[in-house]
Amino acid sequence: MRRFVVVGHKAASSGNFKLEDMAGGAGRLDILIRCINSAFFLSHSIRKDAEIYLVMLGGEDAPKTVRIVGSEVKYLNPDERSTGALVRNALMMDVEDREMRSSPGIYVSRDSFYDVINRLSARSKIVYLRENGVDVQKAEFPEDVTFVLSDNQDLTSQEDDTLCSLNPAICSLGPYSYHADHCIIIINNELDRRGV
Repeated sequence: MRRFVVVGHKAASSGNFKLEDMAGGAGRLDILIRCINSAFFLSHSIRKDAEIYLVMLGGEDAPKTVRIVGSEVKYLNPDERSTGALVRNALMMDVEDREMRSSPGIYVSRDSFYDVINRLSARSKIVYLRENGVDVQKAEFPEDVTFVLSDNQDLTSQEDDTLCSLNPAICSLGPYSYHADHCIIIINNELDRRGV
């Protein structure tokens, strides 16, 4: 299983935004929507071996985490607007203390960044994508691996400390900073080539 955890520092944690304004009023939710598409879409199918966690930290209802499971998801289309509608529907749910299913393969919870990575670290190798890490082409990955990245902002120092306390592998994708969704495509390609 390949997993991606993407932190949306300003991404709306409630569903009261317009789909036409995902790049503004929804706190750059457009970045996270593109990450969903990059995590799952192949030319004519959806990756069944992928999962993505979108940690939404924007707004008064934060934190919330939307989890999408490739082997279960339905109604996921490659256009950003319909994907945004699926995420918005999840965020509109009245979430209490447990994860809830909003549609097939899409879940929402009140999990924080710490909750998500702490739970995943118990069963998956955690890889922190950062510019000053080991070249991804030289790193080794098990079959169950989780990649952690951020939106258009770096992880905060507190998030960085929390993640580093779990002793993750730190990997770099190349000499430049790339968009989050492009990072996911690069990772998927690297794992595909290795047959992981």
